[in-house]
Amino acid sequence: MRRRQEPTKSSAEKYVKKLISCLNSAWKGTIDDFQPVAVKFKTDKESCATGEEIAGSFAEICGRTIEVRLAADWIKSKTDLKAFAAVTRAWSGLVQGQTGIGQAWWALPNDRTGNDTEEQTRRFYLQADCLAGVSAKSLGRKIKDFTPLIAGMEPREYSRFKWNGKPANRLYWTKKGYQASKPGACNTWTAASAKVA
Repeated sequence: MRRRQEPTKSSAEKYVKKLISCLNSAWKGTIDDFQPVAVKFKTDKESCATGEEIAGSFAEICGRTIEVRLAADWIKSKTDLKAFAAVTRAWSGLVQGQTGIGQAWWALPNDRTGNDTEEQTRRFYLQADCLAGVSAKSLGRKIKDFTPLIAGMEPREYSRFKWNGKPANRLYWTKKGYQASKPGACNTWTAASAKVA
């Protein structure tokens, strides 16, 4: 899916709606009791997930809706890569929510030192990267270089957070999901600690 017309806010909204519709179709048979997801376009800069003010465009899962803020960086872009990356990554949150993975992650015990919690958090977020790779493949997206895809998944304001782990592991898990094209390949919970560092 690539935009071919002159980019406008209207064409960007249309693209995002179509992308989410395609994701709803692609994942419908994979998740038991799947509930299609709607998109909500917002104008404010505040992330519902972190409370951060985001300068540019972003997409995130908020409850059962994918919220998208469209700014000039996506609207005027000649390519859909950042929008595609951010929406498929947000979609991973939906998968984790509707399958119970998110709830199980919140319920994990911790030793209160923070070390195990940090690793569990990286496992959760790296799984989301992997699921974004599955989504990309399910939509027929041809990807040779995963680095720009990963760079577009989250707003640059999130770069200071360490919840995703090392860049090499993000590449590993995103490629793994893409190449396998099955969510079962995204089991970060049984991976060695080095693969989720």
